[in-house]
Amino acid sequence: MVWGHASVRDPDGRGVWMKAAGYAFEEVTEDRVVLVSSRGEVLDGRGERHLEYPIHTELMAARPDVNAVVHTHAQAAVAFASLGVPLRAISHDAISFLDPDVPRFNDTGNLITTEDQGKALAACLGDAAGLLIPNHGLVTVGDTPAVAVMLAVLLARACDTQLRAIAANGPAEWSSDDEVREKRATITTPGFFTAGYAYLLRRAAGG
Repeated sequence: MVWGHASVRDPDGRGVWMKAAGYAFEEVTEDRVVLVSSRGEVLDGRGERHLEYPIHTELMAARPDVNAVVHTHAQAAVAFASLGVPLRAISHDAISFLDPDVPRFNDTGNLITTEDQGKALAACLGDAAGLLIPNHGLVTVGDTPAVAVMLAVLLARACDTQLRAIAANGPAEWSSDDEVREKRATITTPGFFTAGYAYLLRRAAGG
């Protein structure tokens, strides 16, 4: 609905550009993004910032390699995180997150609204591609918006696939650690992420 958010790093180092609060992802237009400083000040753009801006500002402060962050409350991710079981490579979707498992941020299931909470979240993420926040949602990061967005889609799909397997009294098998590494090298290339992202953009534009 309207509570997830995405951001990109400001190229001039002033903070992060985020979707303005109150809009769903599919409603975002050029005039519905705001520039938010590390202290939560809206420096440019029209609209209000999201309360959880520290997710974005603190992750980018901790990870110079990260230029985009996505946070959603995907139902499958929330349901899967509540089980407390490892994420398995049942499909290709999970392979970006298994080093050896997707991190879980367990400090709070409430909103991440303070600098200290954002720093703790960044510490939990480490150098991973994404994490789950039990009772809350997911966060993914990337060097480009295409990577961060596609990782959010893939993590939610991976959680959904495993939930389906669990409902069928499984899973009974999944890719080995060696195969996961092989898949990451052959599947999750820059072209993989840009192709998926381009499709999402076409779909959003009605093309």
